[in-house]
Order: sequence, then C-alpha cells, then structure tokens
Amino acid sequence: MSSRGVTAVLSRASRIRSKLQSALEATVLEVDDVSSQHAGHAAVRGNSDKETHFNVKIVSPKFEGQSLVKRHRIVYDLLADELQSGLHALSIVAKTPRETNPSK
Repeated sequence: MSSRGVTAVLSRASRIRSKLQSALEATVLEVDDVSSQHAGHAAVRGNSDKETHFNVKIVSPKFEGQSLVKRHRIVYDLLADELQSGLHALSIVAKTPRETNPSK
C-alpha cells in the first residue's frame, strides 16, 4: 500500500516538537498543550483551533552564549508559521545543558 497522495495531519504539538528538535538539537524538549486552561480566554473564544496555548521547555547547546531574549527570539522565529496560524500563547523555558547541570 503506497503512502503517495496521503497527507498526515500532525497536531500543533507534534509540529512544534519537530521544528524545535531539528533546528536546536535539544537534549531536553517538553511541549505541553495547556489550551484547555484557557478555553474561556477572550482571544480564543469562538476559535475552532483547540491547540492555542503551549508551555515549552528546551535545553539546547545552541543556546550557549545567547541571552535569554535571544533564545526566546530563536524559538519564536522557528515557530513563526504556527504563531501566524492559531498559536496564541507560548511560555518558554530555554536553557543550555550547562545551566541544567552546572557541575559539568
């Protein structure tokens, strides 16, 4: 059975995970959909997209030497198309491996 012509629809969480992992080579990557906690929020009321709010924790060696603001910009840039297509809020924890294990 051929997969040609079949388009798999990935969840927003899966797309976020894939984009961040491939670009940042994360050693830790947690993507939590917290949209249900914001169901009555004015900005998403009436929106048919149910995946609107996420918490992301990412540990990447690519964050070495980058300020916290720059790390967040990197993540926002990687997820720009998601932000343009219904992702409403993103909470980011972005650290280097050294920051998560300072004894090394």
